[in-house]
Amino acid sequence: MTAAELKREIGIAGAVLLGLGSIMGTGVYVALGLAALEAGSLFPLAIVGAALLALCNGLSSAQLAASHPVAGGSYEYGYRLIGPRTGFLAGWLFLCAKSASAATAALGVAAYLDAVVGLPESARVAIALVVLALVTTAVLGGLRRSNRLNAVLVLTTVSVLLWLGLTGLLREGGGAVTGFSARGATGYLEAVALVFVAFTGYGRIATMGEEIRDPARNIPRAVLATILVTAALYLLVGHVAYARLGAPAFAEASERGRPLAELAAVIDLPGGSVVTTIAAITAMLGVLLNLVLGLSRVALAMGRRRDLPATFARLDASGLTPRPAVLLVAGIIAALILIGDLRFAWSFSALTVLGYYGIANLAALRQPPTERRFPRLVSVAGLIGCLGLLFFVDREVWYVAGPVVLLGLAWKLVLDRRRLA
Repeated sequence: MTAAELKREIGIAGAVLLGLGSIMGTGVYVALGLAALEAGSLFPLAIVGAALLALCNGLSSAQLAASHPVAGGSYEYGYRLIGPRTGFLAGWLFLCAKSASAATAALGVAAYLDAVVGLPESARVAIALVVLALVTTAVLGGLRRSNRLNAVLVLTTVSVLLWLGLTGLLREGGGAVTGFSARGATGYLEAVALVFVAFTGYGRIATMGEEIRDPARNIPRAVLATILVTAALYLLVGHVAYARLGAPAFAEASERGRPLAELAAVIDLPGGSVVTTIAAITAMLGVLLNLVLGLSRVALAMGRRRDLPATFARLDASGLTPRPAVLLVAGIIAALILIGDLRFAWSFSALTVLGYYGIANLAALRQPPTERRFPRLVSVAGLIGCLGLLFFVDREVWYVAGPVVLLGLAWKLVLDRRRLA
Protein backbone atom coordinates (compact mmCIF):
# COMPACT_ATOMS: atom_id res chain seq x y z
CA MET A 1 0.00 0.00 0.00
CA THR A 2 1.22 3.51 -0.77
CA ALA A 3 0.63 6.68 1.20
CA ALA A 4 -2.15 7.72 -1.16
CA GLU A 5 -4.18 4.64 -0.33
CA LEU A 6 -4.97 5.65 3.24
CA LYS A 7 -8.45 7.17 3.23
CA ARG A 8 -9.23 10.69 4.48
CA GLU A 9 -12.05 9.97 6.91
CA ILE A 10 -11.58 12.70 9.55
CA GLY A 11 -13.10 16.20 9.45
CA ILE A 12 -12.11 19.17 11.62
CA ALA A 13 -14.43 18.21 14.49
CA GLY A 14 -13.03 14.70 14.48
CA ALA A 15 -9.49 16.09 14.44
CA VAL A 16 -10.20 18.25 17.51
CA LEU A 17 -11.70 15.24 19.28
CA LEU A 18 -8.57 13.24 18.43
CA GLY A 19 -6.43 15.91 20.06
CA LEU A 20 -8.64 16.25 23.14
CA GLY A 21 -8.94 12.50 23.47
CA SER A 22 -5.15 12.24 23.64
CA ILE A 23 -4.90 15.00 26.24
CA MET A 24 -7.80 14.88 28.66
CA GLY A 25 -6.82 11.77 30.59
CA THR A 26 -3.32 11.59 31.99
CA GLY A 27 -2.98 15.38 31.99
CA VAL A 28 -5.67 16.03 34.57
CA TYR A 29 -5.27 12.77 36.44
CA VAL A 30 -1.48 12.59 36.63
CA ALA A 31 0.52 15.57 35.40
CA LEU A 32 -1.23 18.44 37.20
CA GLY A 33 -0.80 16.97 40.66
CA LEU A 34 2.87 16.12 40.09
CA ALA A 35 3.46 19.63 38.70
CA ALA A 36 1.71 21.26 41.68
CA LEU A 37 4.12 19.55 44.06
CA GLU A 38 7.12 20.87 42.10
CA ALA A 39 5.89 24.41 41.43
CA GLY A 40 3.94 25.23 44.61
CA SER A 41 2.37 28.68 44.39
CA LEU A 42 3.74 29.04 40.84
CA PHE A 43 1.55 26.15 39.70
CA PRO A 44 -0.93 28.24 37.63
CA LEU A 45 2.01 29.92 35.89
CA ALA A 46 3.45 26.48 35.14
CA ILE A 47 0.24 25.60 33.29
CA VAL A 48 0.42 28.89 31.37
CA GLY A 49 4.11 28.31 30.55
CA ALA A 50 3.39 24.78 29.32
CA ALA A 51 0.46 26.07 27.25
CA LEU A 52 2.63 28.72 25.56
CA LEU A 53 5.33 26.17 24.77
CA ALA A 54 2.67 23.78 23.47
CA LEU A 55 1.27 26.56 21.31
CA CYS A 56 4.69 27.22 19.73
CA ASN A 57 5.24 23.52 19.13
CA GLY A 58 1.68 22.99 17.98
CA LEU A 59 1.87 25.77 15.39
CA SER A 60 5.18 24.39 14.11
CA SER A 61 3.67 20.90 13.84
CA ALA A 62 0.52 22.27 12.18
CA GLN A 63 2.59 24.18 9.62
CA LEU A 64 4.56 21.04 8.82
CA ALA A 65 1.47 18.83 8.65
CA ALA A 66 -0.35 21.28 6.38
CA SER A 67 2.53 21.09 3.86
CA HIS A 68 3.27 17.37 4.38
CA PRO A 69 -0.05 15.69 5.29
CA VAL A 70 1.28 12.15 5.69
CA ALA A 71 1.31 9.60 8.47
CA GLY A 72 4.27 9.76 10.82
CA GLY A 73 4.37 13.37 12.01
CA SER A 74 7.86 14.64 12.88
CA TYR A 75 9.39 11.36 11.74
CA GLU A 76 8.48 12.28 8.18
CA TYR A 77 9.25 15.99 8.61
CA GLY A 78 12.71 15.20 9.97
CA TYR A 79 13.42 12.88 7.04
CA ARG A 80 12.28 15.35 4.43
CA LEU A 81 13.69 18.59 5.83
CA ILE A 82 16.72 17.65 7.94
CA GLY A 83 18.00 14.15 7.17
CA PRO A 84 17.29 10.42 7.54
CA ARG A 85 19.00 9.96 10.90
CA THR A 86 17.27 12.95 12.45
CA GLY A 87 13.95 11.74 11.08
CA PHE A 88 14.57 8.28 12.49
CA LEU A 89 15.46 9.77 15.88
CA ALA A 90 12.17 11.68 15.91
CA GLY A 91 10.22 8.51 15.19
CA TRP A 92 12.14 6.54 17.81
CA LEU A 93 11.59 9.26 20.44
CA PHE A 94 7.90 9.39 19.62
CA LEU A 95 7.50 5.64 20.02
CA CYS A 96 9.30 5.83 23.37
CA ALA A 97 7.47 8.91 24.66
CA LYS A 98 3.95 8.02 23.73
CA SER A 99 4.26 4.34 24.55
CA ALA A 100 5.19 5.48 28.08
CA SER A 101 2.18 7.82 28.13
CA ALA A 102 -0.05 4.98 26.97
CA ALA A 103 1.29 2.72 29.72
CA THR A 104 0.54 5.52 32.21
CA ALA A 105 -3.04 5.70 30.94
CA ALA A 106 -3.58 1.95 31.22
CA LEU A 107 -2.16 1.91 34.76
CA GLY A 108 -4.40 4.86 35.58
CA VAL A 109 -7.50 2.93 34.49
CA ALA A 110 -6.40 0.07 36.73
CA ALA A 111 -5.93 2.47 39.66
CA TYR A 112 -9.47 3.81 39.30
CA LEU A 113 -10.96 0.35 38.96
CA ASP A 114 -9.08 -0.52 42.14
CA ALA A 115 -10.82 2.38 43.86
CA VAL A 116 -14.23 1.08 42.76
CA VAL A 117 -13.96 -2.65 43.40
CA GLY A 118 -10.79 -3.01 45.48
CA LEU A 119 -7.95 -4.92 43.86
CA PRO A 120 -4.77 -6.39 45.30
CA GLU A 121 -1.68 -4.41 44.33
CA SER A 122 -0.44 -7.27 42.16
CA ALA A 123 -3.63 -7.19 40.09
CA ARG A 124 -3.20 -3.64 38.79
CA VAL A 125 -0.68 -4.59 36.13
CA ALA A 126 -2.85 -7.50 34.97
CA ILE A 127 -5.91 -5.23 34.74
CA ALA A 128 -3.91 -2.65 32.78
CA LEU A 129 -2.88 -5.34 30.29
CA VAL A 130 -6.50 -6.43 29.87
CA VAL A 131 -7.54 -2.81 29.26
CA LEU A 132 -4.80 -2.48 26.65
CA ALA A 133 -6.02 -5.64 24.93
CA LEU A 134 -9.60 -4.32 24.76
CA VAL A 135 -8.53 -0.95 23.36
CA THR A 136 -6.26 -2.62 20.81
CA THR A 137 -9.19 -4.74 19.67
CA ALA A 138 -11.28 -1.58 19.22
CA VAL A 139 -8.54 0.05 17.11
CA LEU A 140 -8.24 -3.07 14.97
CA GLY A 141 -11.97 -2.75 14.33
CA GLY A 142 -11.36 0.24 12.07
CA LEU A 143 -10.97 4.02 12.14
CA ARG A 144 -14.67 4.88 12.00
CA ARG A 145 -15.51 2.74 15.00
CA SER A 146 -12.51 4.15 16.87
CA ASN A 147 -13.59 7.72 16.12
CA ARG A 148 -17.13 7.12 17.37
CA LEU A 149 -15.83 5.58 20.56
CA ASN A 150 -13.38 8.45 21.01
CA ALA A 151 -16.17 11.04 20.64
CA VAL A 152 -18.20 9.41 23.41
CA LEU A 153 -15.18 9.18 25.74
CA VAL A 154 -14.08 12.79 25.13
CA LEU A 155 -17.52 14.36 25.56
CA THR A 156 -18.08 12.43 28.78
CA THR A 157 -14.73 13.52 30.19
CA VAL A 158 -15.04 17.20 29.25
CA SER A 159 -18.57 17.42 30.66
CA VAL A 160 -17.50 16.04 34.03
CA LEU A 161 -14.41 18.25 34.19
CA LEU A 162 -16.50 21.35 33.53
CA TRP A 163 -19.06 20.31 36.15
CA LEU A 164 -16.42 19.60 38.77
CA GLY A 165 -14.30 22.68 38.02
CA LEU A 166 -17.15 25.19 37.88
CA THR A 167 -18.86 23.77 40.97
CA GLY A 168 -15.58 23.78 42.89
CA LEU A 169 -14.88 27.36 41.77
CA LEU A 170 -18.26 28.55 43.01
CA ARG A 171 -17.82 26.78 46.34
CA GLU A 172 -14.14 27.57 46.78
CA GLY A 173 -14.43 30.59 49.02
CA GLY A 174 -10.99 30.25 50.64
CA GLY A 175 -8.61 31.14 47.82
CA ALA A 176 -5.38 29.30 47.13
CA VAL A 177 -3.61 27.25 49.77
CA THR A 178 -0.69 29.05 51.36
CA GLY A 179 2.33 27.93 53.32
CA PHE A 180 3.75 25.43 50.84
CA SER A 181 7.29 26.18 49.77
CA ALA A 182 8.11 25.49 46.11
CA ARG A 183 11.59 24.55 44.83
CA GLY A 184 12.01 27.91 43.20
CA ALA A 185 12.89 28.22 39.51
CA THR A 186 14.04 24.60 39.27
CA GLY A 187 10.72 23.30 40.56
CA TYR A 188 8.80 25.64 38.29
CA LEU A 189 10.66 24.53 35.15
CA GLU A 190 10.29 20.86 36.00
CA ALA A 191 6.56 21.49 36.50
CA VAL A 192 6.37 23.14 33.06
CA ALA A 193 8.04 20.07 31.54
CA LEU A 194 5.59 17.71 33.28
CA VAL A 195 2.53 19.71 32.21
CA PHE A 196 3.86 20.20 28.69
CA VAL A 197 3.63 16.45 28.11
CA ALA A 198 -0.03 16.69 29.08
CA PHE A 199 -0.59 19.12 26.20
CA THR A 200 1.16 17.15 23.50
CA GLY A 201 -1.86 15.14 22.47
CA TYR A 202 -2.30 17.71 19.69
CA GLY A 203 0.52 15.83 18.00
CA ARG A 204 -1.95 13.04 17.29
CA ILE A 205 -3.59 15.36 14.78
CA ALA A 206 -0.31 15.65 12.87
CA THR A 207 0.50 11.93 13.00
CA MET A 208 -2.98 11.21 11.58
CA GLY A 209 -2.55 13.91 8.93
CA GLU A 210 -2.85 11.42 6.11
CA GLU A 211 -6.42 10.65 7.17
CA ILE A 212 -7.69 14.23 7.77
CA ARG A 213 -9.76 15.94 5.08
CA ASP A 214 -8.45 19.26 3.67
CA PRO A 215 -5.32 19.05 5.87
CA ALA A 216 -3.89 22.46 4.91
CA ARG A 217 -6.98 24.12 6.39
CA ASN A 218 -8.17 21.72 9.06
CA ILE A 219 -4.94 20.69 10.80
CA PRO A 220 -3.81 24.19 11.97
CA ARG A 221 -7.33 25.04 13.15
CA ALA A 222 -7.74 21.76 14.98
CA VAL A 223 -4.36 22.09 16.73
CA LEU A 224 -5.09 25.65 17.89
CA ALA A 225 -8.59 24.74 19.14
CA THR A 226 -7.25 21.70 21.00
CA ILE A 227 -4.57 23.67 22.85
CA LEU A 228 -6.92 26.53 23.83
CA VAL A 229 -9.66 24.23 25.15
CA THR A 230 -7.10 22.16 27.05
CA ALA A 231 -5.46 25.20 28.65
CA ALA A 232 -8.81 26.52 29.86
CA LEU A 233 -9.80 23.18 31.42
CA TYR A 234 -6.38 22.62 33.01
CA LEU A 235 -6.41 26.09 34.59
CA LEU A 236 -9.93 25.64 35.88
CA VAL A 237 -9.56 22.16 37.35
CA GLY A 238 -5.94 22.65 38.42
CA HIS A 239 -6.72 25.85 40.34
CA VAL A 240 -9.65 24.30 42.18
CA ALA A 241 -7.73 21.14 43.06
CA TYR A 242 -4.69 23.09 44.27
CA ALA A 243 -6.83 25.47 46.32
CA ARG A 244 -8.94 22.79 48.00
CA LEU A 245 -6.46 19.94 48.40
CA GLY A 246 -3.10 21.71 48.62
CA ALA A 247 -0.06 20.72 46.58
CA PRO A 248 1.18 17.73 48.64
CA ALA A 249 -2.26 16.08 48.87
CA PHE A 250 -2.97 16.85 45.21
CA ALA A 251 0.30 15.17 44.18
CA GLU A 252 -0.29 12.13 46.41
CA ALA A 253 -3.81 11.71 45.04
CA SER A 254 -2.42 11.92 41.49
CA GLU A 255 0.14 9.19 42.16
CA ARG A 256 -2.72 7.02 43.42
CA GLY A 257 -4.71 7.96 40.28
CA ARG A 258 -7.52 9.60 42.30
CA PRO A 259 -7.10 13.40 42.35
CA LEU A 260 -10.55 14.34 41.11
CA ALA A 261 -12.37 11.76 43.21
CA GLU A 262 -10.71 13.18 46.31
CA LEU A 263 -11.46 16.72 45.13
CA ALA A 264 -15.14 15.80 44.71
CA ALA A 265 -15.16 14.47 48.27
CA VAL A 266 -13.65 17.70 49.64
CA ILE A 267 -16.12 19.85 47.70
CA ASP A 268 -18.89 17.54 48.97
CA LEU A 269 -20.54 16.96 45.61
CA PRO A 270 -23.42 14.45 45.77
CA GLY A 271 -22.36 11.42 43.78
CA GLY A 272 -19.17 13.23 42.85
CA SER A 273 -16.84 10.36 43.65
CA VAL A 274 -18.72 7.94 41.42
CA VAL A 275 -19.06 10.41 38.55
CA THR A 276 -15.42 11.48 38.63
CA THR A 277 -14.31 7.86 38.78
CA ILE A 278 -16.33 7.07 35.66
CA ALA A 279 -14.96 10.17 33.93
CA ALA A 280 -11.41 9.24 34.88
CA ILE A 281 -11.82 5.81 33.36
CA THR A 282 -13.32 7.22 30.15
CA ALA A 283 -10.59 9.86 29.96
CA MET A 284 -7.75 7.42 30.25
CA LEU A 285 -9.40 4.99 27.88
CA GLY A 286 -9.62 7.87 25.41
CA VAL A 287 -5.92 8.64 25.84
CA LEU A 288 -4.98 5.00 25.39
CA LEU A 289 -7.19 4.67 22.30
CA ASN A 290 -5.71 7.76 20.64
CA LEU A 291 -2.15 6.84 21.50
CA VAL A 292 -2.50 3.40 19.98
CA LEU A 293 -3.90 5.10 16.86
CA GLY A 294 -1.10 7.68 16.67
CA LEU A 295 1.73 5.30 17.52
CA SER A 296 0.59 2.82 14.92
CA ARG A 297 0.71 5.54 12.24
CA VAL A 298 4.31 6.38 13.14
CA ALA A 299 5.20 2.67 13.03
CA LEU A 300 3.43 2.54 9.64
CA ALA A 301 5.57 5.41 8.32
CA MET A 302 8.76 3.81 9.68
CA GLY A 303 7.80 0.54 8.02
CA ARG A 304 7.40 2.31 4.68
CA ARG A 305 10.94 3.64 4.89
CA ARG A 306 12.21 0.27 6.16
CA ASP A 307 13.34 1.75 9.48
CA LEU A 308 11.09 -0.98 10.83
CA PRO A 309 10.39 -4.25 8.99
CA ALA A 310 8.19 -3.70 5.93
CA THR A 311 5.46 -5.84 7.53
CA PHE A 312 4.45 -2.85 9.66
CA ALA A 313 3.63 -0.79 6.54
CA ARG A 314 0.78 -3.12 5.55
CA LEU A 315 -2.84 -1.95 5.70
CA ASP A 316 -5.93 -4.09 5.97
CA ALA A 317 -8.28 -4.64 3.02
CA SER A 318 -10.26 -1.46 3.81
CA GLY A 319 -7.14 0.71 3.62
CA LEU A 320 -7.93 2.17 7.06
CA THR A 321 -5.97 0.17 9.63
CA PRO A 322 -2.28 -0.81 9.75
CA ARG A 323 -2.91 -4.01 11.70
CA PRO A 324 0.71 -5.18 12.15
CA ALA A 325 1.71 -1.69 13.34
CA VAL A 326 -1.16 -1.63 15.85
CA LEU A 327 -0.07 -4.98 17.28
CA LEU A 328 3.56 -3.81 17.47
CA VAL A 329 2.78 -0.72 19.53
CA ALA A 330 0.45 -2.72 21.76
CA GLY A 331 3.37 -5.01 22.53
CA ILE A 332 5.65 -2.07 23.37
CA ILE A 333 3.03 -0.54 25.66
CA ALA A 334 2.50 -3.88 27.38
CA ALA A 335 6.23 -4.12 28.14
CA LEU A 336 6.16 -0.67 29.78
CA ILE A 337 3.04 -1.55 31.76
CA LEU A 338 4.96 -4.43 33.33
CA ILE A 339 7.26 -1.85 34.99
CA GLY A 340 4.21 -0.69 36.92
CA ASP A 341 5.62 2.71 38.02
CA LEU A 342 3.26 5.54 37.00
CA ARG A 343 5.51 8.49 37.93
CA PHE A 344 8.56 7.02 36.19
CA ALA A 345 6.56 6.33 33.02
CA TRP A 346 5.33 9.93 32.95
CA SER A 347 8.79 11.45 33.52
CA PHE A 348 10.27 9.18 30.83
CA SER A 349 7.58 10.40 28.47
CA ALA A 350 8.39 14.04 29.35
CA LEU A 351 12.06 13.64 28.51
CA THR A 352 11.61 11.85 25.20
CA VAL A 353 8.70 13.97 23.95
CA LEU A 354 10.72 17.16 24.51
CA GLY A 355 13.38 15.74 22.19
CA TYR A 356 10.74 14.78 19.64
CA TYR A 357 9.22 18.26 19.50
CA GLY A 358 12.65 19.84 19.43
CA ILE A 359 13.17 18.03 16.12
CA ALA A 360 9.72 19.19 14.93
CA ASN A 361 10.66 22.82 15.54
CA LEU A 362 14.02 22.36 13.82
CA ALA A 363 12.23 20.88 10.81
CA ALA A 364 9.82 23.83 10.75
CA LEU A 365 12.77 26.22 10.67
CA ARG A 366 14.03 24.40 7.55
CA GLN A 367 10.78 24.92 5.63
CA PRO A 368 10.98 27.22 2.60
CA PRO A 369 9.20 30.61 2.85
CA THR A 370 6.43 29.44 0.52
CA GLU A 371 5.36 26.80 3.08
CA ARG A 372 5.60 29.05 6.14
CA ARG A 373 2.34 30.05 7.80
CA PHE A 374 3.66 31.45 11.08
CA PRO A 375 6.70 33.62 11.98
CA ARG A 376 10.03 31.84 12.43
CA LEU A 377 10.09 33.17 16.00
CA VAL A 378 7.37 30.65 16.89
CA SER A 379 9.58 27.70 15.95
CA VAL A 380 12.66 29.28 17.55
CA ALA A 381 10.79 29.70 20.84
CA GLY A 382 9.52 26.14 20.66
CA LEU A 383 13.01 24.76 19.97
CA ILE A 384 14.64 26.71 22.81
CA GLY A 385 11.86 25.75 25.21
CA CYS A 386 12.10 22.03 24.43
CA LEU A 387 15.89 21.87 24.63
CA GLY A 388 16.00 23.96 27.80
CA LEU A 389 13.43 21.90 29.69
CA LEU A 390 15.28 18.66 28.91
CA PHE A 391 17.71 19.48 31.72
CA PHE A 392 15.00 19.83 34.37
CA VAL A 393 13.66 16.28 34.12
CA ASP A 394 14.73 13.87 36.90
CA ARG A 395 18.27 12.55 36.45
CA GLU A 396 17.15 8.99 37.12
CA VAL A 397 15.04 9.12 33.96
CA TRP A 398 18.10 10.17 31.94
CA TYR A 399 19.86 6.98 33.02
CA VAL A 400 17.15 4.95 31.29
CA ALA A 401 16.29 7.26 28.39
CA GLY A 402 19.93 7.72 27.36
CA PRO A 403 20.60 4.04 26.64
CA VAL A 404 17.21 3.70 24.95
CA VAL A 405 18.04 6.55 22.55
CA LEU A 406 21.49 5.11 21.88
CA LEU A 407 19.91 1.74 21.19
CA GLY A 408 17.68 3.35 18.56
CA LEU A 409 20.58 5.13 16.90
CA ALA A 410 22.60 1.89 16.87
CA TRP A 411 19.66 0.16 15.16
CA LYS A 412 19.59 2.91 12.52
CA LEU A 413 23.34 2.58 11.97
CA VAL A 414 23.00 -1.18 11.43
CA LEU A 415 20.17 -0.62 8.93
CA ASP A 416 22.17 1.96 6.99
CA ARG A 417 25.20 -0.33 6.77
CA ARG A 418 23.04 -3.19 5.51
CA ARG A 419 21.60 -0.98 2.80
CA LEU A 420 25.06 0.14 1.70
CA ALA A 421 26.24 -3.46 1.64
